[in-house]
Amino acid sequence: MTTNPYESPETVSNPPPPSKSIFPKLALRLLVWGGILLLLLALLLPNVRSAREPARRMQCSNHLKQIGLALQNYHDVYQSFPPAYMTDADGKPIHSWRVLILPFMEGKPLYDKYSFDEPWDGPNNSQLHDAIIPAYICPSRLANSKTDTSYVAVIGAQTAWPGEKAVGMEDITDGTSNTIVVVEVANTGKHWMEPHDLDMAQMPMAVNSKSGPGISSAHPNVAMVLFADGHTAPLRTKTPPDTLRRLLTIADGEPIGEF
Repeated sequence: MTTNPYESPETVSNPPPPSKSIFPKLALRLLVWGGILLLLLALLLPNVRSAREPARRMQCSNHLKQIGLALQNYHDVYQSFPPAYMTDADGKPIHSWRVLILPFMEGKPLYDKYSFDEPWDGPNNSQLHDAIIPAYICPSRLANSKTDTSYVAVIGAQTAWPGEKAVGMEDITDGTSNTIVVVEVANTGKHWMEPHDLDMAQMPMAVNSKSGPGISSAHPNVAMVLFADGHTAPLRTKTPPDTLRRLLTIADGEPIGEF
């Protein structure tokens, strides 16, 4: 074998060491950038939700307006709003006003399947419990159930919902634009067919109170309500109890004040 006279012995006997792998450094960089991206997402998500909230609140208002239109159409036919509930022979509530207005909010096919010969949770009606009524759901709700209602009546002798008795426009002498008929409640836990709502005598006379179920919402600092004339409005968390009480009664004759 001929030896290259220009090649040094070191070059032949000591080949260069293999290059080190760049994988550990690349993996470390990916982990760092991944952590930064996750941090940015965590910071941005609350802002995205905040940006969407006005649209959700508007949609909530539109749902209440749908309910208000159905109530007014019901009134046009029967000359009164529906009763808060219908009872059995023993006086137990078995059918809700939310079922009674279905024909006036594009729910006639479902209404026709509902049986008034048994309670809302009877054998036939239980088969309808998976039915979802979008107008009964606030888009900002925190609960996962899509069959629980976000909107309820406030039942009481002086309200627009005195139990199984029906009230007409002429009974609302405080003015339909000054009288609340439906309120928003966060996480009611009540199926929309269930004939149970808020009891004025038992609920806290406050908005977003922590002392018990009452007028409340996932909307920041307000809860949406529907008035007897069909318009909606936000009630502030700081709405005074006396103002709230006057808004819920139909004929106390007292000035309401700001809310």
